[in-house]
Amino acid sequence: MLKIAFIGAGSTIFAKNVLGDCMMTPALAEAHIALHDIDLARLKESETMLNNLNRNNGSKATIKAYADRREALRGATYVVNAITAGAFEPYIRGDHEIPRKYGLKQTYADTLGIGGLFRALRTIGPMLDFARDMEELCPDAWFLNYTNPMAILTGALLRGTGIKAVGLCHSVQVCAKELLEGLGMSAEGVRWRIAGINHQAWLLDITRDGEDLYPEIKRRAAARPGPHDDMVRYEIMNTFGSYVTESSMHGAEYMPYFIKNAYPELLERYNIPTENYKGWGNSRQEYWDRVMRELVNDASIVHVRTHEYASYIMEAMETNTPFKIAGNVLNTGGLISNLPEEACVEVPCLVDANGVTPTRFGPLPQQLAALNRTNINMQLLAIEAALTRKREYIYHAALLDPHTSAELPIDKIKALVDEMLEANGDMLPTYA
Repeated sequence: MLKIAFIGAGSTIFAKNVLGDCMMTPALAEAHIALHDIDLARLKESETMLNNLNRNNGSKATIKAYADRREALRGATYVVNAITAGAFEPYIRGDHEIPRKYGLKQTYADTLGIGGLFRALRTIGPMLDFARDMEELCPDAWFLNYTNPMAILTGALLRGTGIKAVGLCHSVQVCAKELLEGLGMSAEGVRWRIAGINHQAWLLDITRDGEDLYPEIKRRAAARPGPHDDMVRYEIMNTFGSYVTESSMHGAEYMPYFIKNAYPELLERYNIPTENYKGWGNSRQEYWDRVMRELVNDASIVHVRTHEYASYIMEAMETNTPFKIAGNVLNTGGLISNLPEEACVEVPCLVDANGVTPTRFGPLPQQLAALNRTNINMQLLAIEAALTRKREYIYHAALLDPHTSAELPIDKIKALVDEMLEANGDMLPTYA
């Protein structure tokens, strides 16, 4: 029987989207769905919600929650990962507030920067444990990773284990549509090409009926009154030539230009909030209250298939019907020829019964490849730190992070890393 294991199933809304999609897909509808989470209360809530959804879809699937991760993974065909390593208190709050003591502000702190670095170090260990279990219990399974920081985690899995894995994000699917809609332009009939790294992939071409839409896009972007949520992305597009896939809030902390203590007016000019994290604890409780009210306790719950890639990937592999995705994979053989081969890149991939086959994309424009490499430097050193357990590589990763290195001197960066290591001590292995 087809078995889909979902690790981090306590994320109830995301579990509904991914597994609900599977239930709505004929080739996957009769799967055994194995749920696992270390938070047993959240796990039970997701199980209740999915059982209701399954019953309303004709009870085709088999839903079972597992406290034992190994049993959830045993014999799996596909493994979906959606974990978060470290609760808001004290870890995620600390990812923001400890750097702020040193004068380093961040927005999301989940992909790059000091916050992204330590989120990665907290998460790589558990994910490597999953992968080693998979090597024993389901060696042919595909691992579909949705957890951030995407490039670091997927790269660590592919370099440190023998499992088959691909990293999946939402930003490529919606990039062109959101850009055009924000400028009052239709996305109908649009064709585009995107490649780069996760959260910093580039909309290289965008056309309709052979017409290049970039001149009109840039004209409208320049005329759009602010403040609005795309101001950093417009600046990047105007300066470097291409629109970037991820949001302005993310992009602002992946480069050294936008969050600067010496130029505090930039935050207002580009509409960049750096204190949103303070409300995340309260919003998380509101989220769970809504989940309980709208999902878990709704016996009549139904689902419409979403744009998430997971079910389409599984369907393509099960039916041998080709499907194209934007996947995060190793740059083996130079898929993007002017980025490092050991980097994790985001490129078009073809999915069918043979698995996930990446496209050889070729070179990026030099300035875009150069921007990617500033992020890749930190990502590769974070992976090196996690795989070797050497403290020195953590320092190197922080020292080469573009935003951190633009704000702080060497001694302050090292002191910040030391304080972050101490604060995360019970979530991390020993680094020599």
